[in-house]
Amino acid sequence: MKPLAEILRPTDLDSYIGQQHLVGPGAVLRTLVESGRIPSMIFWGPPGIGKTTLAMVISNMLHRPFYTLSAISSGVKEVREVIDKAKEEENAILFIDEIHRFSKSQQDSLLGAVEKGIVTLIGATTENPSFEVISALLSRCQVYVLKEFGKEEMHQLIDSAVRYYASQGRTVEVKEDEALLRISGGDARKLLNAIELVVNNSPEGPVVIDNERATNVVQQNLAFYDKQGEMHYDIISAFIKSMRGSDPNATVYWLARMIEGGEDPVFIARRMLIFASEDIGNSNPNALLLANACFEAVTKIGYPECRITLSQCAVYLASSVKSNSTYVALGNAQQAVRQTGDLPVPLHIRNAPTKLMKQLGYHEGYKYAHDYAGNFVEQEFLPDALRGTKFYEPGQNPREEETRRLLRARWKEKYNY
Repeated sequence: MKPLAEILRPTDLDSYIGQQHLVGPGAVLRTLVESGRIPSMIFWGPPGIGKTTLAMVISNMLHRPFYTLSAISSGVKEVREVIDKAKEEENAILFIDEIHRFSKSQQDSLLGAVEKGIVTLIGATTENPSFEVISALLSRCQVYVLKEFGKEEMHQLIDSAVRYYASQGRTVEVKEDEALLRISGGDARKLLNAIELVVNNSPEGPVVIDNERATNVVQQNLAFYDKQGEMHYDIISAFIKSMRGSDPNATVYWLARMIEGGEDPVFIARRMLIFASEDIGNSNPNALLLANACFEAVTKIGYPECRITLSQCAVYLASSVKSNSTYVALGNAQQAVRQTGDLPVPLHIRNAPTKLMKQLGYHEGYKYAHDYAGNFVEQEFLPDALRGTKFYEPGQNPREEETRRLLRARWKEKYNY
């Protein structure tokens, strides 16, 4: 019997749940599909939000041949076999799940077919394609970012599951959904798997799903619920949270789980590189240097030797002082940009390469910091509308407290440090 998630998979954009910024009325991807002309593309987003489904919907609506490969189990041989088949048909779509796991040579094998239009490539990835997809292939694809499901989309999925069971003569009532939402974590496939588990593990007759029942059934059937590949995301999450929580013992345990499970070491190293800036930042700048050195070492030596480098870096990051102050500062600044738009650059800090620009006042009044004592002089660098706005708040750790004292001495009352 087909899994519930497969049964409920939509066949057109009108029944597709979520991603309205891409497939809603007048949205860019819907417009392309309705025109019948689509480019090769890459869907980037978290697991279980409809990347595979969207690819299948597009193929179905355009009535095109549809081939699918998984980067986990396919290689250059399988890619070439599909391309040879596609040559005998017109406008075939090749969907590659987890394209970020394809090696450079595997991605190279796609280039010719994509460039000549033998296939229209649709790739799906949970990782940033700028890092994971070779530039030659990436330049031939449009990248569309898919968003994580919110409560509204998850409730729509629950309702569709309830309606399906009703059509099969089975009454299912979701009395409480907090546990289902928590268990699924925004992953539609996990949500439907959980509902299906509860229903299949209930006696004949009406089924009432509440928080206690959902939690108990899923915990008892975790191996089935967490199908192959899905635990990958839970374990990397546990690894990162252990480092953030400054527990080197839990950190190295989850690292060992990933190593024993054959996780891509570059993926682990990249996550640590991100962590070094996001969660440690200027409280210990050496963390970023070590994480970058780890990333470079891992890409050079690979398994099994690189596991030692991964462990060294992971334990260091877990044991380090933590601060997310620079991460928060950027978020604050981005929010200001969204709210205020493209504010003009103050004239005195504009570039003035031409005579006309100088006549218009560009650069006039700028004070060159190195001409002043201590290589500092107070002046305004923000647009007038944001004058005095403080985006960066130093963290409460020795290194950033020193930064706070320096900023307070320089800016006195302006930024209230």
